[in-house]
Amino acid sequence: MTTDNHSHANVLIPEVGLRVKALESLLAEKKAIDPAALDLIIETFETQMGPKNGAKVVAKAWTDPKYRSWLLEDGTAAIKSLGYIGVQGENMVALENTPTVHNVVVCTLCSCYPWPTLGLPPIWFKSAPYRARVVIEPRSVLKEFGLDVPDDVEVRVWDSTAELRYLVLPMRPSGTENLTEQELAALVTRDSMIGTGVAQSPSH
Repeated sequence: MTTDNHSHANVLIPEVGLRVKALESLLAEKKAIDPAALDLIIETFETQMGPKNGAKVVAKAWTDPKYRSWLLEDGTAAIKSLGYIGVQGENMVALENTPTVHNVVVCTLCSCYPWPTLGLPPIWFKSAPYRARVVIEPRSVLKEFGLDVPDDVEVRVWDSTAELRYLVLPMRPSGTENLTEQELAALVTRDSMIGTGVAQSPSH
């Protein structure tokens, strides 16, 4: 699998982001929301309840075989043990990527997403094109994200629901044997825990 610098233009709807900004500006102008409070909420999800939480889960699984087994057996309990639990993250299942299997997550009906471990869902995750196409043509969609999955690797698409959410355990990059958990966590991206990307290499 390879990744490169890319945009998600083919699976995104840029107008959605513009509409959100316009709506935010309008509500702020009418004093219906406090921009400072909104920024604080967003910062909380991005830094405290965001992908960094999931990255710590992944890094621990990479370095602790017992924790990895527990995570794959009971994702909810294993993630909760690190303090990452709450609304939108009550029932979690970890999906392990291997040299022969690549997992990718979607929510075809709406945008169910594990907020406690991954933070705010990206706009493209909620977009109709991604939700429809990744189920029908996952390899093509992944390629648009810069991820070229070899033909001999099985791609499994998992559909999140209001009752069940998924966290992809990406493969550990080579050349990271001597890195600490903290250093490993820095290599784990949000996309790699959704399955639309892979963990970064140490030299990234």
